[in-house]
Amino acid sequence: MAHDHTHPHAHVHAHAHDHDHDHAHAAGRSEGKLLFAFVLTLLMLLLEAAGGIVSGSLALLADAGHMLVDALALLLAFLGARFAARPADARRTYGYGRIEVLAGFVNALTQFALVAFIVYEAVQRLFSPQPILSGVMLVVAALGLVANVVVLRVLHGHDPDDVNVAGASLHVLGDLLGSVAAVLAALAVRWMGWNWADPVLSILVSLLILRSAWSLVRRSGHILLEGTPEGVDLAVVRQELHGADAGIVNIHHVHVWQVTAGSRMATLHAELVPGAERADQARVLTAIKRMLSERWRVDHATVQFDPGPCPDEQLGCGKGQRHVH
Repeated sequence: MAHDHTHPHAHVHAHAHDHDHDHAHAAGRSEGKLLFAFVLTLLMLLLEAAGGIVSGSLALLADAGHMLVDALALLLAFLGARFAARPADARRTYGYGRIEVLAGFVNALTQFALVAFIVYEAVQRLFSPQPILSGVMLVVAALGLVANVVVLRVLHGHDPDDVNVAGASLHVLGDLLGSVAAVLAALAVRWMGWNWADPVLSILVSLLILRSAWSLVRRSGHILLEGTPEGVDLAVVRQELHGADAGIVNIHHVHVWQVTAGSRMATLHAELVPGAERADQARVLTAIKRMLSERWRVDHATVQFDPGPCPDEQLGCGKGQRHVH
C-alpha cells in the first residue's frame, strides 16, 4: 500500500505559550522586590563611597565598589524582569532577554579594572599608612551591613526557577561578606590601632569582587557563544530522545543553547521508521517535547523529521556528533 507523504521533510516548531505567560507573570511579581533592593543598594553605595573618602578608609571604598557590582546586578535583574514581559517582534524573534546577558558581560569586564585599582591602592597604603577616621568608618560600615541584610531578606523566598533573582541574591550575599570585612577593619583600626587591617581587608573584598566578576564573565560569555547549558550532555540527550518513542530510528544534529539565563532552546533531526504517517510524527513530536521540557527544561524546540538518512549529511549535518541507532 502506497502512502502519500506530501511533506516528507517537515519542520515542526513547538512554542511554549503557557510557559511564556507564566514567566512574564513571575517576572512582574519580582520587579518590585528587585527595584527596592536596587534603590537601597544604590543609596548605600553612595554613602559608603562618601564615607570612604571622608574617613580615608580603603576598605569602605572597596565595599562601595562591591556594592557597585551588586547595584548593577540588581538593575540588570530588574531590567531582565521588565523586558521579560515584552513580546518578541519581527526584528527580535527571541525577545529582549539577551540585553541582560550583554550588560552583565560588560559589567563583569569593568570589575577587573576596579579590582586592579583597589589592590594597587592597598599595596601603596601598606607601605605608606594613611590616617583613618575609624568612627566614621565604623558607622558607615555598620549601616552598609544592615542594608545588605534588609536587601537579602527582601529577595529571600523567590521562586527557585527564577534564575534572575537567584543571581541577584548571590551578589548581595557576597556584598554582605564585604560589609562584614569593612566592620572588622573599622574595629581593628579603632580598638587595636591596626591601620594595616584596612588595606588588607580591602584586598580580601577585592578578591570577592574578582570571584563574582570572573563567574559572571564566564557564564555570560558562554551564553553569548550559545554554548550548551550547564548540566546538559548532548550525548545523553540524543541517547534518551532515541528511546522516547518506538517509532524513532535516529536522533542527530542536536543543539541546545540559551537565549538568556533560564531560557533554553533546542533543535534536532529525527529519523522515523519507514512509512511513518503524520499521526506518527505528531506522537513522536509530543514525546520529544515532553522529554526535553521535563528532563532538560527546554521551553522551545524545533524538530526536523528526515525521510530516511539525513539529506543534509553532505553539508556536515551532525558533524562531530555520534549517531544513535
